[in-house]
Amino acid sequence: MSIKTIHEFDDLSGLIRQLGFLPLLDSPIAGFSAEEMAAEECRYHHYRDGSWSWPLWDWKGPAIQNTPCVYGKFFGGKAGFVSMEWWPDLMNYRQGKHPYPAENSVERAILDILQLNGAMITRELRSACGFTGGKMRSRFDHYITRLQMECRIVTEDFVYPKDKHGERYGFGWALLNTPENTVGRPACHCERTPEESFQRMLQHLHQQLPQAHEKALRKLIE
Repeated sequence: MSIKTIHEFDDLSGLIRQLGFLPLLDSPIAGFSAEEMAAEECRYHHYRDGSWSWPLWDWKGPAIQNTPCVYGKFFGGKAGFVSMEWWPDLMNYRQGKHPYPAENSVERAILDILQLNGAMITRELRSACGFTGGKMRSRFDHYITRLQMECRIVTEDFVYPKDKHGERYGFGWALLNTPENTVGRPACHCERTPEESFQRMLQHLHQQLPQAHEKALRKLIE
């Protein structure tokens, strides 16, 4: 299988559709991330005047909006894309491994608030959950990452602050939501058992990445 180098947005979108699973920056499989597949001009560049450019990073939001996929920290706590063709299987398998958060747990509170209010940026969600102390940010981020790994939260889009000239700046804030709110409950439904979903995903990845060791492929989706 030929994997095309990413030179423009359409290349990224095409790879998400083709591969089904695409980590953005980090991956348990060497060479298997959008960053490593990107041409030099699409990677991060920092200039002497303090400015920077990173086309691949800027394409995250448009990819979510214009490609049938979901985005979140799905790969060992690292962010990446999953196409809608494969999302029901990943969600089915991951949630089959982890029971729904118990009542009165932090994770349950996070999900209840998102289900009630819809998409929220991380700091708003953190405040709504009462994590307002000086050392609460890292603790709260741990809960969010865990829920993304369980496929219970996705990043719906990115929000960017703007300067006095109306120009956006910074790396953006993740707009979090439940997958049911984001893509709809029918798009999350899977008829297979969790084990059937796992074997289906593993077979697909073997076909897409024949040189990769099975241990690494399993680590990608477990």
